[in-house]
Amino acid sequence: MSRTHPGCLRAYNQDAVHLGKHVLAVADGMGGHAHGEVASSVAVTVLAELEAAVEAEKIAEIDKTAALGSVAGEVLRRLDDLAARDSGFYGMGTTITALLWNGEKVAGVHIGDSRAYRWRAGELQQITQDHTLVQSLLDSGRITEEEAATYPRRNMLARAVQTGNASDPDVFSHRAKPGDRYLICSDGLTAVLTDETIADVLADVVIPDDAVDQLIDLALRGGAPDNVSVVLADVSEAPRSGYRKYFWRHAG
Repeated sequence: MSRTHPGCLRAYNQDAVHLGKHVLAVADGMGGHAHGEVASSVAVTVLAELEAAVEAEKIAEIDKTAALGSVAGEVLRRLDDLAARDSGFYGMGTTITALLWNGEKVAGVHIGDSRAYRWRAGELQQITQDHTLVQSLLDSGRITEEEAATYPRRNMLARAVQTGNASDPDVFSHRAKPGDRYLICSDGLTAVLTDETIADVLADVVIPDDAVDQLIDLALRGGAPDNVSVVLADVSEAPRSGYRKYFWRHAG
């Protein structure tokens, strides 16, 4: 299940989402109205192409993580091409947080401040790290968690896929388990809802559609000053020809 909303204060939505059989993703565009929409749209287009290649079995199992890791570079190449043809696009960019089903593993690529979470056995774990100025200050011990909550430049990105800059995403892979829930969201959700609130919704609301709706609705009730996007899928297990096969379970 996925849902995206412009929020309470924005007249437009620069977020884009992808919800597929193999790939889940959120991209949060930056660089102005049209520019941000273009950048996030390019990101999900590249991810949709990856989805199609995986579905057509054009990518071997062992190469899927590498293919996912190359997404940010391909998005950057296309954004730079657009900026070369029209200087008005220079400076646009996007975050990318995507998960790819890879056998019994989940591979991920992440750059920016959208997030991926895993809910397992009653515990919520953020499996990506924010690429923001405030996160780097936290990591270095220069500010406290309390100071980070009100830091004046807390939304400033340290890394993103942006024209004229190098692309340096995090790429990871870990083994999934039946019953896991994977959530990807833009910072419009986490700017309003705490991890505790998110965990409560994922624990209490069984149907993915309903859980996504509740998360979005809570963000809107909290004022949602930014665009809000949520993608949620569960890991299920089904017997096939005598062996176990895991797969995403989500609504369309």
